[in-house]
Amino acid sequence: MTLSTNVAVITSDEQALIVASDLAEDFRRDSAQRDRERRLPLPELEVFSRSGLWGISVPKAYGGAGVSNVTLAKVIALIAQADASLGQIPQNHFYALEVLRVNGSPAQQKRLYAEVLAGQRFGNALAELGTKTAHDRVTALTRDGDGWRITGRKFYSTGAIYAQRIPTSVVDEHGVQQLAFVPRDSEGLSVIDDWSGFGQRTTGSGSVVFDNVWVAAHDVVPFQSAFERPTTVGPLAQILHAAIDTGIARAAFEDALHFVRTKTRPWIDAGNDKASEDPLTLKSFGHLSARLHAAEALLERSGEFLDRAQAQSNAETVAAASIAVAEVRALSTEISLAAGSTLFELAGSQATLAEHGLDRHWRNARVHTLHDPVRWKYHAVGNYYLNDENPPLRGTI
Repeated sequence: MTLSTNVAVITSDEQALIVASDLAEDFRRDSAQRDRERRLPLPELEVFSRSGLWGISVPKAYGGAGVSNVTLAKVIALIAQADASLGQIPQNHFYALEVLRVNGSPAQQKRLYAEVLAGQRFGNALAELGTKTAHDRVTALTRDGDGWRITGRKFYSTGAIYAQRIPTSVVDEHGVQQLAFVPRDSEGLSVIDDWSGFGQRTTGSGSVVFDNVWVAAHDVVPFQSAFERPTTVGPLAQILHAAIDTGIARAAFEDALHFVRTKTRPWIDAGNDKASEDPLTLKSFGHLSARLHAAEALLERSGEFLDRAQAQSNAETVAAASIAVAEVRALSTEISLAAGSTLFELAGSQATLAEHGLDRHWRNARVHTLHDPVRWKYHAVGNYYLNDENPPLRGTI
């Protein structure tokens, strides 16, 4: 995987949103075709990388824009609205940058942030199949001279196939999880394109195999400790997921509006042949609109909470941010699924025709919202407000 060249420098939140909006217009154009053909978005990712957007969370002290989490979430939502897979691919890139910000040494931060600003993409190799729980890891990190060796197999490795580095969760000889920023071209590292999900079809979320892969000691960052004290690693991961769902919901809503305004709908009563006057159609759009706007407002609100928690991380600020993000995660899950389903209801059987590609919104939402159970979001929110119990410190809340 070659490194992007001629990477733009984004210096402000306003510039980041303008660039993201312009890119979204381009990415939207062929998104249905990419989904239909499962065509990996390699040219689009190069444009995405050269835009400078992959470096917007790098702190200003290291040459980045250091944008707010409000802006970061809006950028991801804009890209996900255009193409849900393209919105998903950088999610773990930004997650790894947050782990680096929280736990990396100054030397690690300086070096790895510089790589990102130069156009390097980080993927991920976190999840594993066959473990007792979704949080368990068995991929081993063993000492080898002045470095380490990695052995194991990962799945759901979104972004790895497109990356120059693959941040990998590993368990060291003491049973402690670390995050190794492994170069993509390392000997013994294989990325397998075996992702076959019926939604988010071009994320490339397949397998990564580590066959005694050597990694330098300075490329290993503490990971487990980010969840042993109050940090923003968990809510940062979750706000990006909420942004993806919100973008999918907005895409389904806009496509539903366009379809109902422009296509023939045989289900409309013969005596009321205008969709704009059909009471059931009006009710459906009113219901969707209210919940979509609520999700977008909660997304912005949760970004503000997360900004405060990053500025001053303690048990209270991190808990408040986690709960604010859990609220938008819950609602964005529901509205993304509802918007895709309602699009089917309003467009009828025409929504299933391949040339329209309208079914992809529901498929994308259905796959992405399975990332972690939304029922536990409501549990955490209720426990917080009713019993004054802070949510657990982990990446799924």
